[in-house]
Amino acid sequence: MIPWLSFFTDPVLRAPTVGCMLMCLASSLVGVIIFLRRRSLVGETLSHAAYPGVILSIFFSELLFPFSEEIISIAVLIGAFITAFLGLQAVNFLENKLKVKNDSALSFILSLFFGVGVLFASRLQITHALWYKQAQLFLYGQAATMTDIHILIYGTLSLLIAVFIIVMYRHLKAVNFDAEFSSSIGLSSRAIDRMTMCLLVLAIVIGIRSVGVVLMAGMLIAPAAAARPFTKRLSSHFLLAGFFGLLSGFLGNYLSIKIPQGQYSLPTGPMILLSAAAICLFGMFFASRHGLLIRFSRAFMFRRQCKIENSLKALWKKKNSPLSFWVICHLKLRGWIQRAEEGYELTEIGRKKAERVIRLHRLWEVYLVDYMGQSVEKVHRNAEELEHLFTPEFERELTALLRDPKKDPHHQPIPAREGLL
Repeated sequence: MIPWLSFFTDPVLRAPTVGCMLMCLASSLVGVIIFLRRRSLVGETLSHAAYPGVILSIFFSELLFPFSEEIISIAVLIGAFITAFLGLQAVNFLENKLKVKNDSALSFILSLFFGVGVLFASRLQITHALWYKQAQLFLYGQAATMTDIHILIYGTLSLLIAVFIIVMYRHLKAVNFDAEFSSSIGLSSRAIDRMTMCLLVLAIVIGIRSVGVVLMAGMLIAPAAAARPFTKRLSSHFLLAGFFGLLSGFLGNYLSIKIPQGQYSLPTGPMILLSAAAICLFGMFFASRHGLLIRFSRAFMFRRQCKIENSLKALWKKKNSPLSFWVICHLKLRGWIQRAEEGYELTEIGRKKAERVIRLHRLWEVYLVDYMGQSVEKVHRNAEELEHLFTPEFERELTALLRDPKKDPHHQPIPAREGLL
């Protein structure tokens, strides 16, 4: 058992852990902007567009500086940046000059550049097998061989992105959420897009060392998507995405060390992305505002409310419709029904509750006929669906608008407001 604190103190584990955490922090912050701009496929395209630059830079650096690991690492970053930037310019050219749709341009450039990279890699595999093996590290990532120099590189990148977000926060907020206002004050969204894309290219190029070309796009989007269900504020979105990115980087390293003690052995890069994906799924299911579990529970409670109120209406109208066991238990617990000679009957409180539902139903029917011009025969079903949603404030407004009518379009009496719960 390796204590989690040793991942920050052990000379062997420190560089991969801290380096990956900083890489995930940088990519998640940039990913929030890409996520909000709905350009998630850009990360996938540019990460694959960096692959031919990796292959060519390894080829030329091994040819010119065969025994210099530092120069090769720098050359790989430069080569990946150049081809990723060329891929970005190619996408812009297809969209702006040739009027190709965004998704088509991104897919075409992704396939073209990655195909060229695979072609060069196949040739390199035959002529220089050792160089090809080194190039594969950047395809799938190899965080375990990172050194302290990578901490400095990723730390600098994270600081650069954080400073950009802090300085440009108001501009980013205006461009992403109020494009018309930003245009009216002369704020150029194109300039911000260019700066964002430059940071995106940097984050991808530097990040492929740890998670690889194939998985880098996932690290851009997963933390941002995980943070989205928890907040509606842009500042909180950045903070949560950064935290989830840091957590994913740590969990990926931690699990990749712990799991090999058993039967399996998993690389760090995929474990980082799987950790981010697990956090994203957790957010989608359990977020307090928009989580699936909360939404399902709200839908269940609403259906339960409709069933109870429909049962009250049936008892008020003295219909002999059967009541389920849980409805009877709920109505008795609230004091709305009591035993009668033939089944159940409403108490005084239950009668007032049922009359309020009936009143809302019939008021809405009057509104649909008098103000919306609908026929009398078609308003019942609409009122059945909406009577459970009306608030007391809406009831007061509707009553004032209709001047407190006494009968509905079917000439049925509308219960009075006095004394209703």
